[in-house]
Amino acid sequence: MQILHKQNNKALELKRDDKALSITFIGTGSAFTKKFYQNNALVVKEDEHILIDCGTRTPEALSKLGLSVTNIKNYLITHSHADHIGGLEEVMLMYRYMAHSRGTMIAPKKYRKLLWQESLKGGASYNEINDGKYLQFEDMWDTIELKAVKNADRELCTTRLGSLSIAMLRTMHIPNSALDWKSSALSYGVILDEKVFFTSDTLYDPGLLDLVLGRYKIGAIFHDCQLYSGGVHASFDELSGLPEEIREKMYLMHYGDNVEDFEQTALDRGFKGFVKPWQSYVFN
Repeated sequence: MQILHKQNNKALELKRDDKALSITFIGTGSAFTKKFYQNNALVVKEDEHILIDCGTRTPEALSKLGLSVTNIKNYLITHSHADHIGGLEEVMLMYRYMAHSRGTMIAPKKYRKLLWQESLKGGASYNEINDGKYLQFEDMWDTIELKAVKNADRELCTTRLGSLSIAMLRTMHIPNSALDWKSSALSYGVILDEKVFFTSDTLYDPGLLDLVLGRYKIGAIFHDCQLYSGGVHASFDELSGLPEEIREKMYLMHYGDNVEDFEQTALDRGFKGFVKPWQSYVFN
């Protein structure tokens, strides 16, 4: 694996000339960060790309990388907090009224319905009356469907985009009183090419890691990490108690603005470290 840093004078590429998988962090911070944008990542393999999540500040961050939201074709969405979906209204309106096209949504069907009805509809549906109806999800988005994996736990589902394989499965994120993933609100982690696990937001959940590591040959884990205890994210101290063979694969993301206070400690505890904004990880 290579770790590369973005050169400020060059727009971020949406294609690769080789067969490697690259993951570039557009933002790495928590919901309330003022330094690191909000956590999301651009995945590129050959001629295909996806953006995992699109928070409120994502259009701003993309602009600094030389991209508009309409340059991004495929949006994979993990859950409905604003730091993960707050930029989608701009995506929809820019596509419809500037690009005269639609973006593509990658998310399980039942989550797409929830996302539209409870988050996106209010800012998008009432802009037009089309054939006697307000705009619908289908007016704003194309979709890539995921297929449920038979007898798999956590509602594991999969799809492909060109040569890139994508799997999504349920995580425990909210509410903090949830006893298991079934009683949690809809939220998802992502497995890329059966070798990289991107947790998105999750409570401390060793069972999730056991499932993914037991099913796939995972070489790298990008894990949600809160720098204090409590709340609805896995904490730094909780993750520090994981077995060494897991920590040595783990990069930490979705952190607060005081991350510099923890950087050396993370290395001392056997983590790969904290990801940085505009940093790319390349897997061959």
